[in-house]
Amino acid sequence: MTAILTVDDSASIRAAIKIALTGEGYGVTEAAHGAEGLDKASAGGFDLIVTDLNMPVMDGLTMIRELRQRPAGAGVPILFLTTESDADVKAQAKAAGATGWLTKPFDPEQLVRVVKKVLAK
Repeated sequence: MTAILTVDDSASIRAAIKIALTGEGYGVTEAAHGAEGLDKASAGGFDLIVTDLNMPVMDGLTMIRELRQRPAGAGVPILFLTTESDADVKAQAKAAGATGWLTKPFDPEQLVRVVKKVLAK
């Protein structure tokens, strides 16, 4: 089963992501902030990570930067799912190692399409 880690401080967003992706047969693990996401992702076993940008404890950019320096995070695609749409922030995300970007509120069907596309690469 394809394993996806979703990192977001909003329980309702995590639940919406989980419903959309488990409905397509993906296994979904949740984390409530970047530090928890980094801990879970560092253990390995994830095929994709979907993360928010602005979170308490550790933001998504910091999580990506730290994860990319660890063996478990070297080749894992990471999607940002955030309310941010600023071009400078997107450039920072890309430089940190983000694979793609989706803006909240999100369409569950669009999320599934993007996830399938990223996993197919």
